[in-house]
Amino acid sequence: MPKLNLSYRDLHPIFDQGPHTDELEQLLSPRFERPSLRLTPSPYISQKTLEKRWQKIDPLTEKKHLLDEHTLEHAEHYNKNIEHFIGTVKLPVGIAGPLRVNGLYANGDYLVPLATTEAALVASYNRGSQLITAAGGSSAMLINEGVTRTPVFAFHNIADAGQFVAWVVTQYDHFKQVAESTTSHGKLHDININIEGNHVYLVFEFHTGDASGQNMVTIATNEVYRYILEHAPIEPKESFLDGNLSGDKKPNAHTMRHVRGKKVTAEVTLSRHLVEKYLHTTPEKMVKFGQMTTTGSALSGGIGVNAHYANALAALYIACGQDAACVSESAIGITRMELNPQGALYACVTLPNIMVGTVGGGTGLPSQKACLDILGLHGNGKAKALAEVAAALCLAGELSIVGAFCAEHFSKAHQKLAR
Repeated sequence: MPKLNLSYRDLHPIFDQGPHTDELEQLLSPRFERPSLRLTPSPYISQKTLEKRWQKIDPLTEKKHLLDEHTLEHAEHYNKNIEHFIGTVKLPVGIAGPLRVNGLYANGDYLVPLATTEAALVASYNRGSQLITAAGGSSAMLINEGVTRTPVFAFHNIADAGQFVAWVVTQYDHFKQVAESTTSHGKLHDININIEGNHVYLVFEFHTGDASGQNMVTIATNEVYRYILEHAPIEPKESFLDGNLSGDKKPNAHTMRHVRGKKVTAEVTLSRHLVEKYLHTTPEKMVKFGQMTTTGSALSGGIGVNAHYANALAALYIACGQDAACVSESAIGITRMELNPQGALYACVTLPNIMVGTVGGGTGLPSQKACLDILGLHGNGKAKALAEVAAALCLAGELSIVGAFCAEHFSKAHQKLAR
């Protein structure tokens, strides 16, 4: 019989087989001697700092795998992207496609670069992309966009909080002027106010152009935050630049109905013939799978319903110079499949938190720019298109993995490609 409850000793075998109490205390006690390993004081990149850092690293480490000639030649490019640089990590990059997207901003056939070490992943997205293209492409629509930062202010009581809010609602034009003085691209779009007792959370929402915009929004909001502290008629007893209401790098339910980054929906209709040809299953079985796994998602407390958005987004983000940590928030959304009156499969995805840019951040680094160039989406005027491609890519992955489970090919594919 399986155990339904684990005892203390089940969870802590160290106390049965590990060191005795005095040895354990010695192992786990703080140590205050000077570290034998120390970094260079300067975090920047130069020939001198690189040499000093490598002197501190274990000599058995294969330096050539991190600091090869090409990396050394382009080292200066990384100065605004990383501190205490020692080299680059090489990840395999594959391409999936062609993926046809019929979007408001992305309109064409795309080869999508994906950086991953997970075998079978690119093959799955390649199959889904070709299926979508055979069906005439995925319709994709950018619905909304906005990047937020959320200062929080604490007052002695709700009366003070109320007076503060009464002042804030008169200050939008001033806040907008202050915020936009810090950037030529960011625009303050909206301010939402949340009151929780004597705490007030202000949600500043920006449009960030073709940049992902997180640093831009932080700097702009900080200027407004300082303006508030200097001019507010009620002085807060405590305040912080961010009150953790923005959902920055965290999955959260709020943006399921709103937006952080870019909110995109994408759809495709697949004939019975295409489902059978590419996925070796039927539309009915895929719809049933979606129904049962939606219940499973609810039972597990999931935010939204999807099979594996994170696989597509992590691989795309890493390849194309996006902030990979944003996958934690980007990989929530809703996948839905249903039969249309003709018995074909209708499938759609909605992702409210696609956090991508085509300028700034890591998009200008050599390898990452090359991947964006493969897509034809590097530079100004391309970020909205990249978001629509990302949504269509997620749709391709959902179709492929659901088809694999329905056809009982999921395990077989991993056995074949990952061993």
